[in-house]
Amino acid sequence: MAIEECKRLILELPEHSERQKDTVVKLIHLRLKLQELKDPEEDEPNLRVLLEHRFSKEKSKSVKQTCDKCSTIIWGLIQTWYTCTGCYYRCHSKCLNLINKPCVRSKVSHQSEYELSICPEIGLDRQDYRCAECRTPVSLRGVPSEARQCDYTGQYYCSTCHWNDTAVIPARVLHNWEFEPRKVCRSSMRYLALMLPRPVLKLREVNPLLFNFVEELVEIRKLRQDILLMKPYFITCKEAMEARLLLQLHDRQHFVENNDMYSLQDLIDISSGRLSCSLTEIHTTFAKHIKLDCDRCQAKGFVCELCKEGDILFPFDSHTSVCHDCSAVFHRDCFYDNSTTCPKCARMTERKHDDPPYLKDT
Repeated sequence: MAIEECKRLILELPEHSERQKDTVVKLIHLRLKLQELKDPEEDEPNLRVLLEHRFSKEKSKSVKQTCDKCSTIIWGLIQTWYTCTGCYYRCHSKCLNLINKPCVRSKVSHQSEYELSICPEIGLDRQDYRCAECRTPVSLRGVPSEARQCDYTGQYYCSTCHWNDTAVIPARVLHNWEFEPRKVCRSSMRYLALMLPRPVLKLREVNPLLFNFVEELVEIRKLRQDILLMKPYFITCKEAMEARLLLQLHDRQHFVENNDMYSLQDLIDISSGRLSCSLTEIHTTFAKHIKLDCDRCQAKGFVCELCKEGDILFPFDSHTSVCHDCSAVFHRDCFYDNSTTCPKCARMTERKHDDPPYLKDT
């Protein structure tokens, strides 16, 4: 009925009009769909595993996608297509057996590290004037195929393997604090997207001078150090465990494990200012629980043994200093003005000398 209605409209509409052209295209799609219904292909499996890809059959018929293998449009209305659940590689069902690129997620699992040299180009001659991935002949003149450089790997690719997608380059961020997206090949784009939330960057080893020039990094480092000092309070506090306070950092779990590892997403959010706002809010919530809301946590505070004055102190307070040997907390001014040793350390040393020999052995 829809086909007959389209045919009638085509005859009635003005010759060569846009509406007539659209109706012709619709008629073609309807006839293809009718043919598919009359002569259905063998049912495609819902899951296919190839080259470590886990391809899942897609059910969407309206979303317009592009096949990563043949670079043509996937017409979901009349074509079966698959998406890899690991790296989101998309392709027609007819292209599945032609795929020769392994799943990028396997590379992320086996090699969770970035290329940290800025665009490490080796030259087309070292590539034998061929695409670095599929080995198709390429040249800068575009004959037989245009050579496109990936800013992440520094290598050259053909137009089938390099679609001029853009991504933030980790090496440029770490060395130049530069976040402008650069053109990368398809495999690099997927790899960088999968690596984005992974905390694999140790800034103090790669570029320690960055903290001297980026004030936001110093602020985030201090907030992270404070959160690590707050963590022991929460894991021994029933109320904090029931409120699941630490789960406020569930998307950045490494923040409650260390203070020196960063993900590329962390650095992007630091540059934009988003991370500073969200982490300051979480820090305020954590401190409020310890210092105001919870009696148990308040009871674990410290009194400055040097001046024996002032409020209860906590190791994450901005005006305090912590003894590296015994973790006692003092006012910062008192600690640095004190010319003697830490009172708690002195007591512990004296007690050790006064203990009987048999207690020392145990």
